Amino acid sequence: MPLMFLNGGAMRGGPLNHLLGDSPLIGRVRTAARYRFYSVRDGFPALDPVAEGGVAVAGELYDTDWVLLREALLPTEPGELELGVIELEDGSGCLSMLRRRTYREEPGALRDISATPDWNAYRRGFSAS
Repeated sequence: MPLMFLNGGAMRGGPLNHLLGDSPLIGRVRTAARYRFYSVRDGFPALDPVAEGGVAVAGELYDTDWVLLREALLPTEPGELELGVIELEDGSGCLSMLRRRTYREEPGALRDISATPDWNAYRRGFSAS
Protein backbone atom coordinates (compact mmCIF):
# COMPACT_ATOMS: atom_id res chain seq x y z
CA MET A 1 0.00 0.00 0.00
CA PRO A 2 1.39 3.43 -0.84
CA LEU A 3 2.30 5.89 1.89
CA MET A 4 0.80 9.32 1.23
CA PHE A 5 1.94 12.56 2.87
CA LEU A 6 -0.93 15.00 3.30
CA ASN A 7 -0.56 18.60 4.40
CA GLY A 8 -3.87 20.27 3.58
CA GLY A 9 -7.60 19.65 3.71
CA ALA A 10 -7.35 15.85 3.88
CA MET A 11 -5.59 15.90 7.25
CA ARG A 12 -7.53 14.98 10.41
CA GLY A 13 -10.27 17.53 11.03
CA GLY A 14 -10.09 18.83 7.46
CA PRO A 15 -12.98 18.98 5.00
CA LEU A 16 -11.47 16.25 2.78
CA ASN A 17 -10.37 13.81 5.48
CA HIS A 18 -13.43 11.62 4.82
CA LEU A 19 -11.95 10.77 1.40
CA LEU A 20 -9.33 8.64 3.15
CA GLY A 21 -11.96 6.13 4.29
CA ASP A 22 -10.34 3.74 6.72
CA SER A 23 -6.74 4.47 5.65
CA PRO A 24 -4.64 4.27 8.80
CA LEU A 25 -2.82 7.35 9.97
CA ILE A 26 0.84 6.43 10.44
CA GLY A 27 1.51 9.68 12.29
CA ARG A 28 2.47 13.35 12.15
CA VAL A 29 5.68 13.78 10.16
CA ARG A 30 7.75 16.48 8.51
CA THR A 31 9.32 16.59 5.09
CA ALA A 32 13.05 16.95 4.65
CA ALA A 33 14.04 20.64 4.51
CA ARG A 34 13.95 20.61 0.71
CA TYR A 35 10.68 22.41 -0.04
CA ARG A 36 9.16 25.87 -0.14
CA PHE A 37 5.61 25.97 1.16
CA TYR A 38 2.93 28.04 -0.57
CA SER A 39 -0.67 28.97 -0.05
CA VAL A 40 -2.53 28.99 -3.36
CA ARG A 41 -5.25 31.65 -3.24
CA ASP A 42 -5.44 30.90 0.52
CA GLY A 43 -7.44 27.82 -0.41
CA PHE A 44 -4.90 25.00 -0.31
CA PRO A 45 -1.18 24.43 0.24
CA ALA A 46 1.49 23.53 -2.29
CA LEU A 47 4.91 21.98 -1.74
CA ASP A 48 7.58 23.08 -4.19
CA PRO A 49 10.92 21.22 -4.27
CA VAL A 50 13.95 23.54 -4.20
CA ALA A 51 17.72 23.08 -4.32
CA GLU A 52 18.36 25.71 -1.63
CA GLY A 53 16.37 27.55 1.02
CA GLY A 54 13.94 24.76 1.75
CA VAL A 55 12.06 24.13 4.99
CA ALA A 56 10.64 21.03 6.66
CA VAL A 57 6.85 21.04 6.21
CA ALA A 58 4.48 19.44 8.73
CA GLY A 59 1.84 16.96 7.67
CA GLU A 60 0.35 13.54 8.21
CA LEU A 61 1.41 10.22 6.73
CA TYR A 62 -1.32 7.74 5.73
CA ASP A 63 -1.20 4.17 4.50
CA THR A 64 -3.62 4.37 1.57
CA ASP A 65 -4.54 1.86 -1.09
CA TRP A 66 -4.19 2.40 -4.82
CA VAL A 67 -7.93 2.31 -5.54
CA LEU A 68 -8.69 4.95 -2.91
CA LEU A 69 -5.82 7.08 -4.17
CA ARG A 70 -6.93 6.81 -7.81
CA GLU A 71 -10.70 7.04 -7.36
CA ALA A 72 -11.28 9.22 -4.28
CA LEU A 73 -8.29 11.34 -3.35
CA LEU A 74 -6.59 12.31 -6.63
CA PRO A 75 -9.76 13.41 -8.47
CA THR A 76 -10.34 16.09 -5.80
CA GLU A 77 -6.87 17.63 -6.13
CA PRO A 78 -6.68 21.03 -7.82
CA GLY A 79 -5.03 21.40 -11.23
CA GLU A 80 -2.20 23.38 -9.68
CA LEU A 81 -0.92 20.18 -8.03
CA GLU A 82 0.48 16.89 -9.29
CA LEU A 83 1.37 13.58 -7.67
CA GLY A 84 5.05 13.15 -6.92
CA VAL A 85 7.55 11.58 -4.56
CA ILE A 86 8.94 13.55 -1.64
CA GLU A 87 11.60 13.00 0.99
CA LEU A 88 10.63 12.92 4.64
CA GLU A 89 12.72 14.24 7.51
CA ASP A 90 13.93 10.70 8.33
CA GLY A 91 15.25 10.24 4.76
CA SER A 92 12.47 7.92 3.61
CA GLY A 93 10.26 8.69 0.63
CA CYS A 94 6.53 8.66 0.00
CA LEU A 95 3.89 10.06 -2.33
CA SER A 96 2.59 13.60 -1.98
CA MET A 97 0.97 16.34 -3.99
CA LEU A 98 3.46 18.91 -5.32
CA ARG A 99 3.11 22.22 -7.10
CA ARG A 100 2.69 21.32 -10.78
CA ARG A 101 5.91 22.19 -12.57
CA THR A 102 4.13 23.33 -15.72
CA TYR A 103 1.42 25.34 -13.99
CA ARG A 104 1.67 29.14 -14.00
CA GLU A 105 -0.57 30.83 -11.46
CA GLU A 106 -2.16 34.20 -12.03
CA PRO A 107 -0.30 37.09 -10.35
CA GLY A 108 -0.89 37.17 -6.60
CA ALA A 109 -2.22 33.59 -6.43
CA LEU A 110 0.82 32.23 -4.58
CA ARG A 111 1.84 33.30 -1.11
CA ASP A 112 5.11 31.89 0.26
CA ILE A 113 4.22 30.65 3.75
CA SER A 114 7.47 28.80 4.38
CA ALA A 115 7.93 30.79 7.61
CA THR A 116 4.87 28.86 8.92
CA PRO A 117 5.38 25.43 7.35
CA ASP A 118 2.20 23.93 8.81
CA TRP A 119 -1.08 24.44 6.94
CA ASN A 120 -3.28 24.29 10.04
CA ALA A 121 -1.09 26.80 11.91
CA TYR A 122 -1.09 29.08 8.87
CA ARG A 123 -4.89 28.88 8.56
CA ARG A 124 -5.34 29.67 12.26
CA GLY A 125 -3.15 32.75 11.85
CA PHE A 126 -4.88 33.69 8.61
CA SER A 127 -8.36 33.52 10.16
CA ALA A 128 -7.22 35.56 13.15
CA SER A 129 -6.08 38.44 10.92
